[in-house]
Amino acid sequence: MVVKLKNHIRELRKSAKLSQEELAKLCNVSRQTINAIENDKYDPTLQLAFSIAAVLDTTVDELFINEDMDM
Repeated sequence: MVVKLKNHIRELRKSAKLSQEELAKLCNVSRQTINAIENDKYDPTLQLAFSIAAVLDTTVDELFINEDMDM
C-alpha cells in the first residue's frame, strides 16, 4: 500500500520567515532538497523530517498529513 502524504512545510517555513535556503542550511541539506519536499517530489528521511520539525518548532505529525485518511 502506498501512502500519499501532503506536507505543510512551505506554510510553516513562511510563517517562521525563513527562506528555503535558510531552512536548508539549518537542516544541513540543499535548497533544492527543501524545494523538492515542499513540492511533493521527494519524501524526506525520518531524520530530516525530525530536523525540519525541530527548526520549524512543530512536530512531524503537524508537518505531514496522510491524504488517504478522512479528517
